[in-house]
Amino acid sequence: MMTRKAEKSARGTVRNGLLAATCALGLASLAQFSSAYAEAPQLPTRPVLTLDVAQRIANAALKQAEAQHTPGVIAVVDDAGEVIVQIRMDHPFMRSSATLAPAKARSAVMFRRPTGVMESAIAGGRPALLSAQGFVMMKGGEPIFVNGELVGGIGVSVDTPDHDEQIAQAGLAVVK
Repeated sequence: MMTRKAEKSARGTVRNGLLAATCALGLASLAQFSSAYAEAPQLPTRPVLTLDVAQRIANAALKQAEAQHTPGVIAVVDDAGEVIVQIRMDHPFMRSSATLAPAKARSAVMFRRPTGVMESAIAGGRPALLSAQGFVMMKGGEPIFVNGELVGGIGVSVDTPDHDEQIAQAGLAVVK
Protein backbone atom coordinates (compact mmCIF):
# COMPACT_ATOMS: atom_id res chain seq x y z
CA MET A 1 0.00 0.00 0.00
CA MET A 2 1.26 3.45 -0.96
CA THR A 3 1.58 6.26 1.40
CA ARG A 4 -0.25 9.47 0.75
CA LYS A 5 2.98 11.14 -0.18
CA ALA A 6 3.80 8.39 -2.70
CA GLU A 7 0.25 8.55 -4.18
CA LYS A 8 0.51 12.31 -4.54
CA SER A 9 3.89 11.97 -6.24
CA ALA A 10 2.57 9.29 -8.62
CA ARG A 11 -0.45 11.45 -9.56
CA GLY A 12 1.88 14.38 -10.17
CA THR A 13 4.08 12.25 -12.41
CA VAL A 14 1.04 11.09 -14.43
CA ARG A 15 -0.30 14.64 -14.61
CA ASN A 16 3.08 15.98 -15.77
CA GLY A 17 3.31 13.18 -18.34
CA LEU A 18 -0.15 14.03 -19.71
CA LEU A 19 0.74 17.72 -19.82
CA ALA A 20 3.97 16.96 -21.69
CA ALA A 21 2.14 14.71 -24.15
CA THR A 22 -0.54 17.35 -24.73
CA CYS A 23 2.09 20.03 -25.33
CA ALA A 24 3.99 17.78 -27.72
CA LEU A 25 0.80 17.01 -29.63
CA GLY A 26 -0.07 20.72 -29.79
CA LEU A 27 3.40 21.62 -31.06
CA ALA A 28 3.23 18.87 -33.68
CA SER A 29 -0.18 20.15 -34.84
CA LEU A 30 1.13 23.71 -34.97
CA ALA A 31 4.14 22.60 -37.04
CA GLN A 32 1.85 20.70 -39.40
CA PHE A 33 -0.48 23.72 -39.72
CA SER A 34 2.47 26.06 -40.35
CA SER A 35 3.81 23.72 -43.01
CA ALA A 36 0.40 23.50 -44.72
CA TYR A 37 0.02 27.29 -44.54
CA ALA A 38 3.43 27.86 -46.11
CA GLU A 39 2.48 25.53 -48.98
CA ALA A 40 -0.91 27.14 -49.72
CA PRO A 41 -1.91 26.74 -53.36
CA GLN A 42 -1.67 29.71 -55.66
CA LEU A 43 -5.12 31.07 -56.46
CA PRO A 44 -5.86 32.18 -60.01
CA THR A 45 -6.06 35.87 -60.77
CA ARG A 46 -8.64 37.53 -62.96
CA PRO A 47 -9.32 40.99 -64.31
CA VAL A 48 -11.54 43.31 -62.30
CA LEU A 49 -13.58 46.25 -63.56
CA THR A 50 -12.13 49.32 -61.85
CA LEU A 51 -13.87 52.63 -61.27
CA ASP A 52 -11.58 54.28 -63.83
CA VAL A 53 -12.44 51.78 -66.58
CA ALA A 54 -16.15 51.83 -65.65
CA GLN A 55 -16.14 55.63 -65.99
CA ARG A 56 -14.42 55.37 -69.39
CA ILE A 57 -17.05 52.90 -70.58
CA ALA A 58 -19.88 55.10 -69.30
CA ASN A 59 -18.34 58.23 -70.85
CA ALA A 60 -17.97 56.56 -74.25
CA ALA A 61 -21.63 55.53 -74.09
CA LEU A 62 -22.58 59.05 -72.98
CA LYS A 63 -20.73 60.57 -75.92
CA GLN A 64 -22.67 58.29 -78.29
CA ALA A 65 -26.00 59.14 -76.64
CA GLU A 66 -25.24 62.85 -76.94
CA ALA A 67 -24.27 62.45 -80.60
CA GLN A 68 -27.62 60.76 -81.25
CA HIS A 69 -29.52 63.34 -79.18
CA THR A 70 -31.02 60.53 -77.11
CA PRO A 71 -31.00 61.46 -73.40
CA GLY A 72 -31.41 58.66 -70.93
CA VAL A 73 -29.53 56.65 -68.34
CA ILE A 74 -26.33 54.62 -68.60
CA ALA A 75 -25.21 52.21 -65.88
CA VAL A 76 -22.05 50.14 -65.51
CA VAL A 77 -22.02 47.28 -62.99
CA ASP A 78 -19.36 44.88 -61.69
CA ASP A 79 -19.40 41.09 -62.11
CA ALA A 80 -21.84 40.79 -59.19
CA GLY A 81 -24.30 43.19 -60.81
CA GLU A 82 -23.57 46.04 -58.38
CA VAL A 83 -23.55 49.56 -59.82
CA ILE A 84 -20.13 51.17 -60.20
CA VAL A 85 -21.19 54.16 -62.30
CA GLN A 86 -24.60 55.48 -63.29
CA ILE A 87 -25.16 58.55 -65.42
CA ARG A 88 -28.58 60.16 -65.66
CA MET A 89 -28.59 62.64 -68.49
CA ASP A 90 -30.71 65.78 -68.35
CA HIS A 91 -34.31 65.23 -69.42
CA PRO A 92 -34.26 61.46 -70.06
CA PHE A 93 -36.87 60.30 -72.52
CA MET A 94 -38.43 57.86 -70.03
CA ARG A 95 -38.74 58.23 -66.28
CA SER A 96 -38.25 54.47 -65.91
CA SER A 97 -34.74 54.67 -67.41
CA ALA A 98 -33.11 55.15 -64.00
CA THR A 99 -34.44 51.74 -63.00
CA LEU A 100 -34.12 50.00 -66.36
CA ALA A 101 -30.47 50.82 -67.17
CA PRO A 102 -28.89 49.19 -64.09
CA ALA A 103 -31.37 46.28 -64.31
CA LYS A 104 -30.35 45.66 -67.93
CA ALA A 105 -26.66 45.72 -66.97
CA ARG A 106 -27.28 43.35 -64.04
CA SER A 107 -29.32 40.99 -66.25
CA ALA A 108 -26.55 40.88 -68.87
CA VAL A 109 -24.06 39.94 -66.14
CA MET A 110 -26.23 37.27 -64.55
CA PHE A 111 -27.07 35.63 -67.88
CA ARG A 112 -23.60 36.29 -69.34
CA ARG A 113 -25.13 37.47 -72.60
CA PRO A 114 -26.68 40.55 -74.15
CA THR A 115 -30.22 41.21 -73.00
CA GLY A 116 -31.20 41.63 -76.65
CA VAL A 117 -30.45 37.92 -77.15
CA MET A 118 -32.90 37.07 -74.40
CA GLU A 119 -35.51 39.46 -75.81
CA SER A 120 -35.17 37.71 -79.18
CA ALA A 121 -35.47 34.31 -77.52
CA ILE A 122 -38.71 35.35 -75.83
CA ALA A 123 -40.11 36.71 -79.11
CA GLY A 124 -38.89 33.58 -80.91
CA GLY A 125 -40.77 31.03 -78.86
CA ARG A 126 -38.92 30.89 -75.53
CA PRO A 127 -41.45 32.65 -73.27
CA ALA A 128 -40.18 30.63 -70.30
CA LEU A 129 -37.51 33.34 -69.91
CA LEU A 130 -40.28 35.61 -68.67
CA SER A 131 -40.40 33.50 -65.52
CA ALA A 132 -36.91 34.72 -64.54
CA GLN A 133 -38.19 37.30 -62.07
CA GLY A 134 -36.19 40.42 -61.40
CA PHE A 135 -34.42 40.48 -64.76
CA VAL A 136 -34.94 42.81 -67.70
CA MET A 137 -35.10 41.02 -71.04
CA MET A 138 -34.90 44.12 -73.27
CA LYS A 139 -32.18 45.33 -75.63
CA GLY A 140 -29.58 47.61 -74.10
CA GLY A 141 -27.77 45.35 -71.62
CA GLU A 142 -24.35 43.99 -72.54
CA PRO A 143 -21.93 41.86 -70.52
CA ILE A 144 -18.35 43.14 -70.34
CA PHE A 145 -15.65 40.54 -70.92
CA VAL A 146 -11.91 41.13 -70.62
CA ASN A 147 -9.61 38.35 -71.84
CA GLY A 148 -12.60 35.98 -71.82
CA GLU A 149 -13.46 36.79 -68.19
CA LEU A 150 -16.76 38.41 -67.19
CA VAL A 151 -15.95 41.64 -65.33
CA GLY A 152 -19.27 43.49 -65.44
CA GLY A 153 -22.02 44.84 -67.63
CA ILE A 154 -23.40 48.00 -69.18
CA GLY A 155 -27.06 48.89 -69.36
CA VAL A 156 -28.58 51.71 -71.38
CA SER A 157 -32.10 53.05 -71.43
CA VAL A 158 -32.73 55.99 -73.74
CA ASP A 159 -35.54 56.09 -76.29
CA THR A 160 -35.60 52.99 -78.53
CA PRO A 161 -34.25 49.45 -78.16
CA ASP A 162 -31.90 49.91 -81.12
CA HIS A 163 -30.48 53.13 -79.69
CA ASP A 164 -30.04 51.44 -76.31
CA GLU A 165 -28.05 48.67 -77.95
CA GLN A 166 -25.94 51.04 -80.09
CA ILE A 167 -25.03 53.20 -77.11
CA ALA A 168 -24.12 50.15 -75.00
CA GLN A 169 -21.92 48.88 -77.84
CA ALA A 170 -20.14 52.27 -77.94
CA GLY A 171 -19.32 51.83 -74.27
CA LEU A 172 -18.05 48.29 -74.83
CA ALA A 173 -15.64 49.54 -77.51
CA VAL A 174 -13.48 50.92 -74.69
CA VAL A 175 -12.47 47.42 -73.57
CA LYS A 176 -12.32 45.68 -76.95
